[in-house]
Amino acid sequence: MLLARNSPLSSFPGLWTLPGGGVEQGEHPDDAVVREFAEETGLSVRVDALRTVTADVFRLPTGELEHTDRVIYDVCSRGGTLAPEVSGTTETVEWLTAEDIGRLPLMPFTAVALGVGGAAESDTPDGDEELARPQRVQRFGAYAAATDPDGRILLTRIAAGYPGAGRWHLPGGGTDHGETPEAALARELIEETSQHGRVTGLLGMSHRYDPSALGPEGVPIDWHVIRVLFRVSIDVPTEPSVTEEAGGSTAEAGWFTLAEAKALNLTELAATAVDRVGAEQAR
Repeated sequence: MLLARNSPLSSFPGLWTLPGGGVEQGEHPDDAVVREFAEETGLSVRVDALRTVTADVFRLPTGELEHTDRVIYDVCSRGGTLAPEVSGTTETVEWLTAEDIGRLPLMPFTAVALGVGGAAESDTPDGDEELARPQRVQRFGAYAAATDPDGRILLTRIAAGYPGAGRWHLPGGGTDHGETPEAALARELIEETSQHGRVTGLLGMSHRYDPSALGPEGVPIDWHVIRVLFRVSIDVPTEPSVTEEAGGSTAEAGWFTLAEAKALNLTELAATAVDRVGAEQAR
């Protein structure tokens, strides 16, 4: 396994981590992992699979709490020469055996991903501690390609005043501070559709970048949403209804056959999900 050691420029120097890093504004996460891997290791890689998504919260040396959404991929090397990053947040990279890894101090998310030790514990805010807000908006969201035993797909219609108003979308939304993608999805399903779902797999990642989007208050924002798409089964479907907790962004929800769904004005993400579910049912 190829790991990198954090440099003194990192918030957690000396800890070993999976190669990777932050998604730039407007960048697809699939592209980000290839770029970051090359920067930190000197190697060119190909994404083979989406392994998992997770989240954690840690207190930085400055005292601030930082929530990080992490997308972990399986990749393979396509070439290049192994070399550490120069003047970056990592200082060395090494191929390590399982025995080597078991003796190293690891970033908690790396330990969990490699099956070394138990689940990582997240820090929590102290009392009324105010959380820092970025000036640019880069939102991480979890969405569901959710079907019932009859093969119908669950969709939600975007309310007026929100980007994409009137179009049919997938249930889901942004993760809250300290919330895992799976927990966010379960919450959003209930808020937007009143359904209880069961995650059965991962379909992939997508993103949407709009540097001049209009928020609900009509204020322009540099908006970048990174979305993980889960495959979800609703074993006991009910009549969909939108709860007050949905925050006004969802006008209504409904069950549709795939033929009915294809006739709707769908968002790009919803259209992708309908196609993926159709291909799955055709097999």
